[in-house]
Amino acid sequence: MTSAVTIIRPKKVLSWRDFQELWEYRELMYFFVWRDFKVRYKQTIVGVGWAIFQPFMSMVVFSLFFGTLLKIPSDGTPYPIFVYTGLLFWQFFSTALGDTSSVLTSNQSIITKVYFPRLILPFASVATKLVDFAVASTILAGMMVYYGYAPHLTGLFILPLLLLITFMASVGGGLFLAALNVKYRDVRYALPYFMQILMFVTPVIYPASIAGKYSFLLAINPMMGVIQTARATLLGTAPANWFLLSLSFTACLTLLVIGIVYFKKTERYFADVA
Repeated sequence: MTSAVTIIRPKKVLSWRDFQELWEYRELMYFFVWRDFKVRYKQTIVGVGWAIFQPFMSMVVFSLFFGTLLKIPSDGTPYPIFVYTGLLFWQFFSTALGDTSSVLTSNQSIITKVYFPRLILPFASVATKLVDFAVASTILAGMMVYYGYAPHLTGLFILPLLLLITFMASVGGGLFLAALNVKYRDVRYALPYFMQILMFVTPVIYPASIAGKYSFLLAINPMMGVIQTARATLLGTAPANWFLLSLSFTACLTLLVIGIVYFKKTERYFADVA
């Protein structure tokens, strides 16, 4: 008597079936998100408060040195609330990119033993950062009350789009780096240094207008459009630049497509190399 045997072969190209599998395994994705969230804050005294501590302390340090001592302009708004708005989105992007780049090597034991859509891991890693973003946003709400800023309705409506663009940038870049990190472990050493440099060429702690006629160079960075639009719509620092935001959306969507294609192209080697 013979029994049926199912052979799972790696696919060399991206297909619609890959996205169908993401939906079919959505409960597994929820499990990974919940697992990562619990593991991160397990046996910590502050717990989820660490999601607030990092951007808040960064805001205090930047406000002291750049706002008070160096008098960096903040488009007519108090510098603490100006820089915290930028830090919210930047921390979402940077931490999501950093964690996603190592998500395959950190889940090596699962990848080599059982089949599931590998795309779930990077998506779940970035989705976890949405929880941190929501928690850290409570400080921004408190600061807006303290400084007497009422969020513009446009900002509240555009917030999901800004999060979507940041999500695409994090997943797209994370997919590419995660696949690259499986074969070349130099990524984990180079990425933190690269992110430090990238932060200072992104208008997080200063307005883009400070670059003057060279501000167009900052627009190469897709996170510029997100942060500029967040400040413009939430704080009313300037009219929203919808063209710049559309460029950011297009760039991040392109990055997401490139990341997924490269990830699927190299996926068949993950279990052998990871």
